[in-house]
Amino acid sequence: MTSPLRRYRLASMRPRDPDEPGRTASPLELFFDLVFVVAVSIAAVQLHHALTEAHVVDGLVAYGIVFFGIWWAWMNFTWFATSFATDDWLYRILTFVQMAGVLVLAAGIEPAFVDRDYALLVYGYVVMRVAMVAQWLRASRHAGRSRRATHVYAAGIAAVQVLWLLMLTLPDTAQNVVLVVLVGAELAVPVIAEKTGQTPWHPHHITERYGLFTLILLGESLLASTNAIIEALHEDQALGPLISISILTLVVTAALWWIYFWPPHHTAISTFGNSLRYGYVHYFVFASAGALSAGIEVEIDAITNESELSDIAASFTVAIPISVFVIGIWWIAMRPHADRVVNTAIPLGAALVLLDPLLALPFALTAVVMTAVVVVLVAHPPIENSTAMNRSHTPAR
Repeated sequence: MTSPLRRYRLASMRPRDPDEPGRTASPLELFFDLVFVVAVSIAAVQLHHALTEAHVVDGLVAYGIVFFGIWWAWMNFTWFATSFATDDWLYRILTFVQMAGVLVLAAGIEPAFVDRDYALLVYGYVVMRVAMVAQWLRASRHAGRSRRATHVYAAGIAAVQVLWLLMLTLPDTAQNVVLVVLVGAELAVPVIAEKTGQTPWHPHHITERYGLFTLILLGESLLASTNAIIEALHEDQALGPLISISILTLVVTAALWWIYFWPPHHTAISTFGNSLRYGYVHYFVFASAGALSAGIEVEIDAITNESELSDIAASFTVAIPISVFVIGIWWIAMRPHADRVVNTAIPLGAALVLLDPLLALPFALTAVVMTAVVVVLVAHPPIENSTAMNRSHTPAR
């Protein structure tokens, strides 16, 4: 008798081997990331508009909310894929549904910034999360010792999505309070689920996926660098400063890439606590990388007298994201593999970057400091840490 799986050309969604040799990101995962390029780009553009119009607090709040939706949906899929990914047609279709949800979410970013209208944003988010519920339910059939955890994931995610939809029926003031509660609920689901039955994960695969998303975000800064050159072609009086900001952006972005990929990230998820820290603190790393491109655009506006922010405030929109990015990576991945010199240079460099807005030449000190940090990293390669190699099988989703 033909089994139902074989009849419908489906593979058994069994837990993946956490020690599988040669595990890398699949073409489907890379395709999945492309839709996030769209969402991140729109979020950065809207943050740029809010900051350059001096709506700093409102812009940062809206960006934080929007970026949570982007980051959390991406991270949940990524950790699920490292545990249970197959490559049959149903898995692909459900992934495409999640991609459709990202595009709907992306369409809702502007209303969220401009009108504080979160309806379209929530609808797109719920589409992504409902598809994720279907993935967890499918995985539960052959999950073995992780079966209970898959049920908790499915039930927890589904329950929170109902609450997101109910939130839209509340007055605006109440929505703001409930939104914070629901973010906490989303973050709590993986913690509760993993305590009921650990799911397997591949450390090299998962950290490769984080690295690829970082590249997407840093690419937005390179786009801003190009925009500075384009703007310079139309602004003869500001030609020098705009060309300078373009070059300095490239230098700083390259330095951030160097810093991020200096440590062996797969050793940073060795325990349950470490994996939670690595997964959750990456929100600030990712968000700051995305905000950097917006800050560069604000700096361009300030140079061409099109920003309502002061020059100092405009410079801080660049300095703060860089500092947060550097400190975040140092805290979650670099410290165990760094000697005393590196562990001094990194936080010191992040602090010095915050002095840059006080100088007459925007971005100049930051470029020098980041270059000096890279020189230190070259002179002091990562230290092998045998303790960090002993990992558990408990991820942070």
